[in-house]
Amino acid sequence: MTIPSTRRAFLRGGAAAVPVLAFSPSAHAWLACTDAAADAIAIPGLDGELLTAPADRAAAADDWGHIVSDMPLAVLVPASVDDVRKAVKFCRKHCIKVGPMSMVGNSHSTQGQSQAKCGLVIDMSGLSEIHAVNATDAVVDAGVRWFELLQQTLPLGKSPPVLTDHIDLSVGGTLSVGGIGGQTPQHGLQADNALELWVVTGDGDLEVCSPTSNATLFNSVRGGLGQFGIIVKARVKLIAVKPLARRYSAVYADVATLLADQVALMNEGRFDYVEGLAFPQPDDSYVLTIEAVKYFDAGSPPNDAAMIAGLHFIPGTDTAETLPLYDFYNRLEPIVEFTKFTCEWYLPHPLTDFFLPLSEAADFIESTLAQTPAVDVGYGPVLIYPFPRAKVTAPFIPLPNEKVTVLFSLLRWASSADPAVAADLVEKNRTVYEGVREVGGKRYSIGSVELSFADWILHFGARWPQFLARKLIFDPKNTLTPGQGIFPW
Repeated sequence: MTIPSTRRAFLRGGAAAVPVLAFSPSAHAWLACTDAAADAIAIPGLDGELLTAPADRAAAADDWGHIVSDMPLAVLVPASVDDVRKAVKFCRKHCIKVGPMSMVGNSHSTQGQSQAKCGLVIDMSGLSEIHAVNATDAVVDAGVRWFELLQQTLPLGKSPPVLTDHIDLSVGGTLSVGGIGGQTPQHGLQADNALELWVVTGDGDLEVCSPTSNATLFNSVRGGLGQFGIIVKARVKLIAVKPLARRYSAVYADVATLLADQVALMNEGRFDYVEGLAFPQPDDSYVLTIEAVKYFDAGSPPNDAAMIAGLHFIPGTDTAETLPLYDFYNRLEPIVEFTKFTCEWYLPHPLTDFFLPLSEAADFIESTLAQTPAVDVGYGPVLIYPFPRAKVTAPFIPLPNEKVTVLFSLLRWASSADPAVAADLVEKNRTVYEGVREVGGKRYSIGSVELSFADWILHFGARWPQFLARKLIFDPKNTLTPGQGIFPW
């Protein structure tokens, strides 16, 4: 099945595009004709379009964070995997940086991770075909968004094992960073459920990799932050799911009790999805809640009393509701649409995510929330949930050195578009990050924390030599994904 290709007109907004035919190394610019400069080099033939209009480039210099704006020289909307391969090979030869980005609705990065200052941004939403949906897996282009895949698989009673809370994200994008959700305690990250990947390396070569074939590349690009290759197509795991979701929620008195119940549920496997959330209040306190979901068939609803038995929430605060499974997966869509309508969606989002060791998590989270007024979170919320360290197999997603890791996410929304407000929150993120490191925690590398080269070495720790070695193998000229800021040259 092929998704309609209306995305290719997204950046142009219907305007006629001026064809790009050449590149000038001396001017470091793309040209509309091959004789516009003495050193003009003809670009390779492309099936898609290379866009250089200011509006197109400005759109590629934005992301969901609305904090960093690094203007590229051009935007490629590929019509084929071969376009990506040709573009990377050309850019490598002429020392042009390349940043892959899914531009429909803007990239979900928050600190310019997918941008490419003075380089080429590849709009991966140009690759949007669902090639096959099989009994145990699906083969999709990297630009396919998870909700699009679900619309094909759920009628067949199938779903990816793990979904991010916001499913309007691209398959290639989340596999490149990890992809975490309320199913992670049982199934790991989305990157742990990739079965086969088609990757364009920093040399411009297309390679197919899996756990048993070209495994070094496979284990590098899963959660590799785009440093070793661009995922252009993926075979992802599917599991059988029931059509309905029974969602339970309840309020907790403190983080320690919330975490204890989550760990117990994680070990027991009673629910299909479990997350903890903290909602900021006007008095700067937080309401701690658990959200747990059981999938079921219409004729076999779960027993509510049995499902919440033994949990230590505040009596009388529990609720339960039933909804179609897709509606549960897509539960953020009404909120997204509301915030777009009221313009809050377009405010800066200097969110930050951390992995804490379970032994330190409750005290650290309680003290951090006590120092975080509601205005510093905005819509929020704060995410709090544990998962087994052993479930994460992607080697370049560092985790604390304990059996259980706790995700702690401050999903900040700035209170205004004032750059000073966002800058203040990014600085506060840095303070929290330093505290996280002191207790043996790590950063999930999608948020708004500015890291130096030395910080990145500390982030990867003992895995840094391997990370560097893989970079030299698969992207020796440091062409790919400069926005992560790992290699500042």
